Amino acid sequence: MTGITTKNINRKLVFITPLVLFSFFVSPAQKKIRETTVGEGWANNSINAVIFRKNALTTHKTTQFIAYYNAEGFLTLGKRKLGDTDWKVKQTPYRGNTADAHNSISIAADGEGYLHLAWDHHNTPLRYARSKVPFGLELGEEIPMTGKEEQKVTYPEFYALPGGNLLFFYRSGSSGRGNMVVNAYNSAKKEWVQRHGNLIDGEGQRSAYWQACVDKEGTIHLSWVWRETWDVSSNHDLCYARSRDGGISWERSTGEKYSLPITAATAEYAWKIPEGSGLINQTTMASDKRGNPYIATYWKEKDIPQYQIVYNNGTRWKNITTKFRSTPFDLGGGGTKSIPISRPQLLVGSEGRKTRLYLLFRDAERGNKAAMARFTLPGDDNWVIKDLTSVSLIQWEPLYDTELWKSREELHLFVQKVEQIDGEGVANTQATPVKVVEVSLRKFYEK
Repeated sequence: MTGITTKNINRKLVFITPLVLFSFFVSPAQKKIRETTVGEGWANNSINAVIFRKNALTTHKTTQFIAYYNAEGFLTLGKRKLGDTDWKVKQTPYRGNTADAHNSISIAADGEGYLHLAWDHHNTPLRYARSKVPFGLELGEEIPMTGKEEQKVTYPEFYALPGGNLLFFYRSGSSGRGNMVVNAYNSAKKEWVQRHGNLIDGEGQRSAYWQACVDKEGTIHLSWVWRETWDVSSNHDLCYARSRDGGISWERSTGEKYSLPITAATAEYAWKIPEGSGLINQTTMASDKRGNPYIATYWKEKDIPQYQIVYNNGTRWKNITTKFRSTPFDLGGGGTKSIPISRPQLLVGSEGRKTRLYLLFRDAERGNKAAMARFTLPGDDNWVIKDLTSVSLIQWEPLYDTELWKSREELHLFVQKVEQIDGEGVANTQATPVKVVEVSLRKFYEK
């Protein structure tokens, strides 16, 4: 395969031209899908393609940023102007423990264009840096954020707020005994403050595994499952909270204010799901144009796990069971799992008065290809499913540019073929291309 590998980078800025690299995506000739190749990424486990990367790919104004570990485990950054096919790529001096797929990279750009990164976390001290200049790829030194609750960090996530400020969510403490920390960044002051050291309190008995989104109006939607132990089979229930003031105060979907921290006894339960249901943790949230929240996940009501949509229509919580899967499997144990389906991503769009749901996933039933299912509310009885790729991505989970979707309803995906041996194993495989895939939804679903 022709291309520039990590051995050619050596911390210098390079340009990567994708046109000579092979395609594993369907229908490029019809301009339904366009792909660009950024570089070669670590593929011995799923660290570059786990769903809780917030974010792997993000856009500020007309510049799109990407981050991944290269074949040698160095944190690598890239950027391009939207519409360009060439990426500027820079290997940073920072590395991560790539043997643990929890230790992924999360990025965000603030309102002035500075790139913020957090990486290499699994009950370990905070690793955080930001670019030296706006829209730059050269990072400054590792620095603390607030100096509070920064010794046992897991699942770092950035969220951009209207106006250019950022939020940073992470778990402090270990699985089954961790608390949710919320930091807020003022881009004008270039300063982090801790909003909450314990927004969701497991009371030393359980942990909250969350997913969140920020809608166009700046409302923060947050949902979570409770996990009683280290074992994923102890996941249960879906809970919900929202904030309309940048994460300071929180309320239920009814507008009733929470007394903080939120506990199992005080949480709003969007959907009750018992332990042992194969309920997965850390999936996705989205909102419609009216600000109603949607949660995509999976669990099994009988023998077969199905993707599920739990949403609030403005008056009550409802559930859509997809029903298009036919293969049973059991979810249990600890570590990063090798699972026959990915966790889903959900995008919510609109067409007139109708709401369009787009579910992104990977399923062994479909040859582990990237796939998308569309459903319209109201009106549809069945999901319309189409493959996005023509070859297997093995253990990839969907990641997309949330800021670009929110501002333009354009779908750009981070895609890489990756392995994952069950229980935090590491395969012996070569690096694989990191790609950005642009999907024209209207053309993709044309008959």
